[in-house]
Amino acid sequence: MCGIVAYVGHREAAPLVLKGLKRLEYRGYDSAGIALLDAEPSPSGLRVYKKKGKVADLENELAGKELAAKIGIGHTRWATHGAPNDVNAHPHESQDRKLAIIHNGIIENYAAIKQNLIRKGHVFRSETDSEVLIQFIEDIRKETGSSLEEAVRLALQEVVGAYAVVILSEEDPTQLIAARKGSPLVIGVGGNEFFFASDATPIIEYTKDVIYLNDQEIAVVRAGELKIITLDNAPTTPYIQKVELELEAIEKGGFEHFMLKEIFEQPRSIADSMRGRVRAEEEHLQLGGLRDYLGQLAASERVVIVGCGTSWHAGLVAEYIFEELARIPVEVEYASEFRYRNPIIKERDVVIAISQSGETADTLAAIELAKSKGATIFGVCNVVGSSIARTAHAGAYTHAGPEIGVASTKAFTAQVTVLTLMALSAAQQKGTISNTVFRQLLAELERIPALVEKVLRDAQKVKEIAYIFTYARNFIYLGRGLNFPVALEGALKLKEISYIHAEGYPAAEMKHGPIALIDEDMPVVVIATKDSSYEKVVSNIQEIKARKGRVIAVVTEGDSHIREMVDFVIEIPNVHEMLMPLISVIPLQLLSYYIAVMRGRNVDQPRNLAKSVTVE
Repeated sequence: MCGIVAYVGHREAAPLVLKGLKRLEYRGYDSAGIALLDAEPSPSGLRVYKKKGKVADLENELAGKELAAKIGIGHTRWATHGAPNDVNAHPHESQDRKLAIIHNGIIENYAAIKQNLIRKGHVFRSETDSEVLIQFIEDIRKETGSSLEEAVRLALQEVVGAYAVVILSEEDPTQLIAARKGSPLVIGVGGNEFFFASDATPIIEYTKDVIYLNDQEIAVVRAGELKIITLDNAPTTPYIQKVELELEAIEKGGFEHFMLKEIFEQPRSIADSMRGRVRAEEEHLQLGGLRDYLGQLAASERVVIVGCGTSWHAGLVAEYIFEELARIPVEVEYASEFRYRNPIIKERDVVIAISQSGETADTLAAIELAKSKGATIFGVCNVVGSSIARTAHAGAYTHAGPEIGVASTKAFTAQVTVLTLMALSAAQQKGTISNTVFRQLLAELERIPALVEKVLRDAQKVKEIAYIFTYARNFIYLGRGLNFPVALEGALKLKEISYIHAEGYPAAEMKHGPIALIDEDMPVVVIATKDSSYEKVVSNIQEIKARKGRVIAVVTEGDSHIREMVDFVIEIPNVHEMLMPLISVIPLQLLSYYIAVMRGRNVDQPRNLAKSVTVE
């Protein structure tokens, strides 16, 4: 879950790498560091600078240091092995300090390798698995007399776990060696220069030509030439593609935080997720990435949806929609649990894997497990060229644009939109939906961006409510039916960025335990829109008020009945029940954001979290 950046070419490496690290800081911000080499061998040799804290702390540390270099590697860390401190920060050096490595991932068998190296006399400076890897490479090189490239290849054949690594050597200031397995790595190809990064955001300012390195591939740049080989030393032909990401998409655009920008981008991101796919007037719905597999989806005996965090909540929404419209039984699984049991998967099952980044380690492992049992895999992800997109048989991109804030917002609504389109496609193919309802839902979907925009225009009202509840230490979120997963998502957003303990429940479960928590100090957010569960939710609100709970109700516009019985009301436009989560989640995102800001939290980089969970 760390961010890596590297460069070799004609530019000054240090400012380029530092700027790239800032763009990748959402992937980790416990510590940061860079390693630099002069274009020609010099007395200064390999220079490594690293510092606990954010990239800004590293920049302060670099003041007055020698930074001239045409080759450099950089890293921003989310700690796994070893506490966040200066010593455990990357890059890590070999024992002779002639090699440096940056690493994203986990080397699972590092302890056994480390003990063997210690017996040979190696001394370790840090607690990290990454230092073990670079010392292992050094050891192989010295024992076999092999080149650095060969030593890297031999070492990685012995490694168990996930990695994206970039290595440089003091002995050759024109060479960078990179490799990946289970962690993303992108290579930018410029004019006699090369860029390496965990994703394309540090690269797009300089080139749109990129190579997505495949698992168990090694990339070697030397003297301006690039070659790619497999771990078995077989040469491969790199596929260069154009990245569509624009620079302005990864900047704040006048907003105080990326999270707020991304909340307000949802009218556009939802529209983009339907662009070219939905034309209600023509009764047109087509997901190009599913065209050849739609029959398998419609004929499937069961759909299993796997995801983590917010993506899992999107999958819960999809469960209701698939079962209602397409009449296909659906199970929603935490990817992290699915992969560690022995699930019953049949060949006629369809597994839908949901991930914003397309690199979530647990979700990728779940895909591989299901694939080995003969299931058809559909991917729903945001990042073009990501591992899930390449591993799945078919799928659909959400086209939400880059999401920099660690707490997902527009990713959720884009995922729900695409999953709704998949369910509608399957229902139409299967004949379980009437033409009238099909047309109605397409028309309603086209209205969603404008309705979301309407909710966002009332953000000030949500901000005023947030101010009242900055004191709270606990929150409860309640919803029924399709709004139950929204309650879970609202609670997750609040705890992620404000550090307030919050839990989501089905409203009917209140009387089975959580009602014991209700008193005058317990804020309860109830999603109480006018749908098939409305009367039941009204009863739940009355139960809370009878016990002096303070209720914030998200209601349908014009609902005076609930307004009279609760403490605070947030109104949202009415829409078809199947599509309500796309609207009802918006005020919950805003509420979490404003509470967190008022509590002085760093909403874009909440403690202990990182955006893309590429390790277990």
